[in-house]
Amino acid sequence: MTRVFHRSVHHTPPIVDRGEGCYLFDQQGNRYIDACSSVVVSCLGHNHPAVIEAIRKQSQNVSFAHTSFFTSESLERLAVKLNELAPDPLGYSCMVSGGSEAVESALKMARQYYVERGQTEKKYFISRNQSYHGYTMGALSIGGHEPRRKTYHPMLIPVHHIETCYPYRHKLDTETEEQYSLRAANELEKKLLEVGPENIMAFTAETIVGATAGVLVPTRGYFKRIREICTEYDILLILDEVMCGSGRSGTFFAFSQEDVVPDIVTISKALGGGYQPIGAAICSEEIYAAAQTGSGVLHGGHTFMGHTLATSAANAVLETIEKENLLENVQNQGAKLIGLLRDRLEDNPNVGDIRGRGLFVGIEFVADKQTKEPLDSSTNFHQVLKRATLRNGLLLYPADATIDGHRGHHILIAPPYIVNEDIVGDIVELLVQSINESIREAKV
Repeated sequence: MTRVFHRSVHHTPPIVDRGEGCYLFDQQGNRYIDACSSVVVSCLGHNHPAVIEAIRKQSQNVSFAHTSFFTSESLERLAVKLNELAPDPLGYSCMVSGGSEAVESALKMARQYYVERGQTEKKYFISRNQSYHGYTMGALSIGGHEPRRKTYHPMLIPVHHIETCYPYRHKLDTETEEQYSLRAANELEKKLLEVGPENIMAFTAETIVGATAGVLVPTRGYFKRIREICTEYDILLILDEVMCGSGRSGTFFAFSQEDVVPDIVTISKALGGGYQPIGAAICSEEIYAAAQTGSGVLHGGHTFMGHTLATSAANAVLETIEKENLLENVQNQGAKLIGLLRDRLEDNPNVGDIRGRGLFVGIEFVADKQTKEPLDSSTNFHQVLKRATLRNGLLLYPADATIDGHRGHHILIAPPYIVNEDIVGDIVELLVQSINESIREAKV
């Protein structure tokens, strides 16, 4: 019996007992390779001594002091480090307790920026379909994943949406990659002109789409054109890197590989490595200056923002990533992971696309490899595959509604940055076994 309102009221998951490196163990002694970093969070794996020691030291000094009274050394140090990692003009960070809060803060920063400038008519956001930005109401509103939104439709704020950059599904055979990038990005300009740029605050997007569509890597030139449009029409560019940032794609910020800089970027998940809940909204000097010369305050805050234990953990995570040269490992092991998956699954008739960057990899499943017809929703293939991977000692991130919020199935693979070649090989072997078992069980 449980008194917890679990994610599924029909199923109580096994009780986790301990973690060690890339592995988790339940109370029955079963071992699992954490091949999704516990939903793309545990970038250093589990039980890393440097992070645990940083939390212990901080807790001996002070565990909590509200930011309306005090700042802290760990908070100031983290903000300086993020400023060093971020390109100009990004310079100021608001530390909160997770990804949804980071996105909410970014949305409020955007509104405050234009209010401080006297442009109060700017009140709408443009976002993308098949996106996910969090479960708080503002973040859910800008999200474009219908299964997550449908229960709350009457409560959501009005937001305009365009199609996401999804070359596997949307690029025409007659188009080059650059032509598709321009066509996809120019949907933003069309929507702006339709709604009126004077009414729009910002365009929001995941730099690499994560949970909803299984790692959609932007095509070459897409975000460069998006940046041009935002600048031309005086709207902010907010990039959500809660899942794909903090080193997951092989560089600390995923947008660094797109030759653009947003006005605000949100990070979380791997920022704290799962050791403490933390997120950040990092804004440009101009956005900060608008508040500095205007009202002089950040409108909106949370009780636990800038928490000393969370910021101490994040500092230790970032120091460890640098000290152990883990971004290079993300790039190297990510290339091996994608290469092995393609070698082993290229001929599988139900594997449509294998895509990714760094240790952020997705596989989209299909009924027909040539036509890209998705598996029938009634197969519940993602659930069948999840059961198979768990049975085989592998933790992955499966989902459905990949294509349009209704059809399609995918799986997300995102092992810790400390993963080595042997564990990558084990992940691929167990995944291939699980896929084959699931195809037979689901009778696809």
